[in-house]
Amino acid sequence: MALMMSVKTIISTSVAIIATGAMFACVAPFASADSAQTSAVVSSRSFPKASSVKKNLFAESTSTSVDENSKWGGIETLDVPQTESQGEKEAAAAAAAQKAADEAAAAQSAAAAAASRSEQRASIPQVDLGKMTGTGAELASFSLKFQGYPYVAGGNTPAGWDCSGFVQYVFSQFGISLPRSSGAQATVGTPVASLADAKPGDILANGTHAAIYIGNGQVMNAMNPVQGTSVSDVSVFGGAGYSIRRVM
Repeated sequence: MALMMSVKTIISTSVAIIATGAMFACVAPFASADSAQTSAVVSSRSFPKASSVKKNLFAESTSTSVDENSKWGGIETLDVPQTESQGEKEAAAAAAAQKAADEAAAAQSAAAAAASRSEQRASIPQVDLGKMTGTGAELASFSLKFQGYPYVAGGNTPAGWDCSGFVQYVFSQFGISLPRSSGAQATVGTPVASLADAKPGDILANGTHAAIYIGNGQVMNAMNPVQGTSVSDVSVFGGAGYSIRRVM
């Protein structure tokens, strides 16, 4: 009986030891699993730094487009009044003042030029073409009607002409067609030997100037933009040689 109780006691003790060992064996893996899970969570919650985010600002700034037919409630047709800064107002006032000064100077210069032409005509002995006869005299008299007409380079009408354009126009009114350039006009008609033999209506010309002889050593010619069309003496050729040609 006593032996049976001892055996039971030994068996109970062994079972208790085995159960306790099994319990510790189970607890250890759970602890390890918890530990591993905790470590995994911590590592998975690490975020990249905010500075690592990059944007292409240029692409964003140019990516917007507007349909040209878009309607904005009429705001696109608003008439916005334009205003000027004080500096712009002062600049405009200065420009207006300068323009007025330039116009006044131009008017004064024109008046002085007109006065100079009048003095020049007064200082030149006038030729009385009324005492002369012949078609040449008539042409010379006709040419004097254009005193004061403007000089325009390349022109050949009363609206404005240069030297050869003036000669060409006057002769055209008498049915005579002349070349356009002064050099070509120096070869037309028949030559006259000298100024002493020249008659009103003859052409005096060289490669740079052309004029209509009116007698007494004087010519009618388109001179330059300042002096316009006027009477002068043959010194207008500046001492250069010239041809005297008679075409009528």
